[in-house]
Amino acid sequence: MFKRNLDSKCKVQNDSIKSKNMRNRKIAIDKQKIISIAMILTVISIFISYNVFFRNNEVYALSKYGSRGEEVRQIQTKLKRWGYYKGNVDGIFGSGTLEAVKWFQRKNGLQVDGIAGKRTLEAMGIFNSSGNSNSSNSTSSSDLNLLARTVYSEARGEPYAGQVAVAAVVLNRVKSSSFPNTIAGVIYQKGAFTAVSDGQINLTPNQTAYNAARDALNGWDPSYGSIYYFNPSTATNAWIWSRPHVVTIGKHRFCK
Repeated sequence: MFKRNLDSKCKVQNDSIKSKNMRNRKIAIDKQKIISIAMILTVISIFISYNVFFRNNEVYALSKYGSRGEEVRQIQTKLKRWGYYKGNVDGIFGSGTLEAVKWFQRKNGLQVDGIAGKRTLEAMGIFNSSGNSNSSNSTSSSDLNLLARTVYSEARGEPYAGQVAVAAVVLNRVKSSSFPNTIAGVIYQKGAFTAVSDGQINLTPNQTAYNAARDALNGWDPSYGSIYYFNPSTATNAWIWSRPHVVTIGKHRFCK
């Protein structure tokens, strides 16, 4: 009898120990699951942060003194073509490139810090499409905005056909081998447009200027292929008067 009671007590104790061990094991497993979930969430958080804060910034890399790479090469190529940069196109952002960027910024109403940030790159017509599937739309929108700014600053108050003709002259230059092959390149070419030199290029265009820019982009050319225009009442340069006259619209004379 005593042995039976002892065996029974031992069995109860064993069952209690087993139950306690199972509970401890379950708690340990649950803790491990929580740790694993926390680690997964941390990895996801890091991944999202990287894409939001770093990958997005890759669209507009900040080229500055000491930078190297293809973007620097693009900057040098454009600034050299426009007369701001005299050095070699080597993809190295040295002192010569720094001074050229500052000169470009100073002439175009930008912050003069020598850093090719977003606004400076946009003004140069440089759009890094890395990781951006909508880059073509972004470039098209920027081209339209820059062209509208040119129309507004150069020809506001002129007849509508004259405003379209100014935009068409920019596009005709893009097509010509004698000028840069981008809208930004043509507009920011050194000495090409008075509005760039005096800073009016940074004025906010009205809807009429946007409409004129769109009509020119869609193929309307009231200038009939002209690549120059000037105001006969104010022009003093004998060379511009020697260009073949095509048409006069408002105060502007368009020529080839």
